[in-house]
Amino acid sequence: MKKAGGIVLDKPGKPDYCTPSSFRIIVLHETISKILKRLSALPLTSAARSLGLLHPNQCGSLAGLGCFDIVATLTHEVRLLQAASLKVSTLFLDVKGGFDNVCANKLADILAKGGVSTYLVAWIKSFLSKHQCRLIFQGAAKVFWPVTLGTPQGSPISPLLFVLYITSLHPTIPQRLVISYVENLTLTVSLDSVRSNIRALQHLFSVIQEEAADLRVAFSVPKTELIHWRTPKDHSDVALPPILINNMLFAPSQAVRWLGYLLTPTVQSSIHFQRRLVLAHASCTTIRQLSAGKGLSSWCNRKLVFGAILPILTYGCDLFVPDASMLKKLDSFWHGVLRWTTNCFIPLLVAHCTTKPLYHPFPLSANTAVCQLLSALYVPLQN
Repeated sequence: MKKAGGIVLDKPGKPDYCTPSSFRIIVLHETISKILKRLSALPLTSAARSLGLLHPNQCGSLAGLGCFDIVATLTHEVRLLQAASLKVSTLFLDVKGGFDNVCANKLADILAKGGVSTYLVAWIKSFLSKHQCRLIFQGAAKVFWPVTLGTPQGSPISPLLFVLYITSLHPTIPQRLVISYVENLTLTVSLDSVRSNIRALQHLFSVIQEEAADLRVAFSVPKTELIHWRTPKDHSDVALPPILINNMLFAPSQAVRWLGYLLTPTVQSSIHFQRRLVLAHASCTTIRQLSAGKGLSSWCNRKLVFGAILPILTYGCDLFVPDASMLKKLDSFWHGVLRWTTNCFIPLLVAHCTTKPLYHPFPLSANTAVCQLLSALYVPLQN
């Protein structure tokens, strides 16, 4: 139970793979061990909710709360603050090596002071201590090494333990909003001017940084991003002031990729769906390469299309609504994908933000009159 193998995976998109930070270690546990940890995570989640150990603005690794909930919360709060004629600014932070810096004794103290049962605290402390891990990659020696700090990334209970560990990073400060999704934090302030927001964000960051130092957690400052939110009718100067964090200057971004969503200062959807379309094109190209020649059958291609391309294309439709021109591009791409996949169905993309397809159940080689008749029967479905 205390020994596990760690698969070393390279993080995509890194310019250089000469440093350990460019790799991620996924720990593989025994099946019985994963079952026990999953069973322990259920009562811990229930106890954390009932005892108030979780902050209301914490998401991730919790049942019923996902990326959509936290992004929708952020955009909703921004619109409410803008409706009150306030200038709103948000600082996006990332915890550096969060899972690797969890202290077992400090986490046990947090849970014990919060009222968690003694046996569960003892189990968690035992789970995080006296671990041994061996790295699995080509040419590595199969030797186990002791692990004295952190939670194993890949364990069912590790994300929940980390969320409980950083609950204190959500201070209650008037006119300030701190939202987190596991190791991604956002600091939002709203005052009468952008420069006042900059000063408030710098002070709030210093407060949270001191609290993080007590937890032996640090922020990856180079990954910090800043947005000064604007309304569509706001035609003020785009060259807004930057922010100085740990002697590093960060200019406000025109688009921030956060949890898969592309957020712009005016919360427009065009840039987000343009990005989704590019990713869907890349996924489609990969699938077509797999099925070239005597490759995959049409049935397998269709399963891949609905499992790999459609989720990429429609990600974010629960929050953003594409405009008419972008919807036309999505429609054209989806028609081409389905024609290539099966060559026997005519897709009909409903003009709705979900881009959910409907199909005419007749082959392309059928009689023209029959096609026109069946097409007329499916026209009411568009309305």
